[in-house]
Amino acid sequence: MKVDFPIIQIMDEQGNVAEPSVKEKINRDLALEFYKQMIRIRLFDRKAVSLQRQGRIGTYAPFEGQEASHVGSALALNSDDWMFPTYREHGAAFVFGHSLRNILLFWNGRNEGCVPPNRKKIFPPGIPIATQIPHAAGAALAEKMKGTSCAAIAYFGDGATSEGDFHEGLNFASVTKAPVVFFNQNNGYAISVPIEKQTNSETIAQKAIAYGIPGVRIDGNDVFAVYFETLNALARARSGGGPTLIEAVTWRYGAHTTADDPSKYRDQAESHKKRERIDPILRLERFLKNEGYFDAELFKAFEDEASAEIEKAVEDMEQYPPANPADIFDYVFEKPVWPIEKQKRDYLQLIGGGM
Repeated sequence: MKVDFPIIQIMDEQGNVAEPSVKEKINRDLALEFYKQMIRIRLFDRKAVSLQRQGRIGTYAPFEGQEASHVGSALALNSDDWMFPTYREHGAAFVFGHSLRNILLFWNGRNEGCVPPNRKKIFPPGIPIATQIPHAAGAALAEKMKGTSCAAIAYFGDGATSEGDFHEGLNFASVTKAPVVFFNQNNGYAISVPIEKQTNSETIAQKAIAYGIPGVRIDGNDVFAVYFETLNALARARSGGGPTLIEAVTWRYGAHTTADDPSKYRDQAESHKKRERIDPILRLERFLKNEGYFDAELFKAFEDEASAEIEKAVEDMEQYPPANPADIFDYVFEKPVWPIEKQKRDYLQLIGGGM
């Protein structure tokens, strides 16, 4: 079935913004904030991959190439909104105000990594695919019932749209008009499975039709398109209009996780070529040059500031003792139950830790 969901783009690949009504909303300060935050999270992502390769953190999910989707959506939120990330939105969580030390602790296996700073409504990363989507719908409905103006955003990949939680979450949010934005980052692959092998829909955005909610398809490497369309969806949610499904079409350069080898299922040479053409940071640099906002000295200061912040977070993370393997058993239920206690005993004996 042919359904027309064209990709919304504000800034083309050469950094040009053609629409005057949109361009007048983009001032120097806004553009530089986008750039600063994208540099910040890219440097963090590269550092985290390096830490994993050195054995200083565990398996890690990189996001390089998806910075515009992370930054544009996170900066559209109000400070008291809810964020429901997957295991890949640590860039968005960082921009939204999560502790970088705690984000690193999460990847080092410590429970503290799931704890956001005081008053920040950031849900622990959703590891099982799509389970955070109904949670986001429920939190958003709770805010509506309390009469607040808070909204929620739920992130997920294209593979999550084949899970039951996706459909249940969208249906529930649609029926209740919960103030939630469902933000899909379509990287074209559900781990190693190309999108055409896990859904027969031509787009993710068109799945919104079944639930009677707006579906929007955007260029996920265009930070302006991400920001303004997320703002629109949040404004609709806050005004009682209910949820919106956003499909951000993007591209991640590297692996699904550091335990993955993407060369087994996609052409990495083609991926490298895409970097020169669609990279979100290069595109924004072109815009800044076109507008006369480019400042090499300022950008170097952004990098130096981010590097120092990251190194301090790594230092703080490594002050913690190694994670206790017993923790994964101790917090499953409020009170211990014998099957979990047996699993704990067997596992600790297996790794030589006793009990």
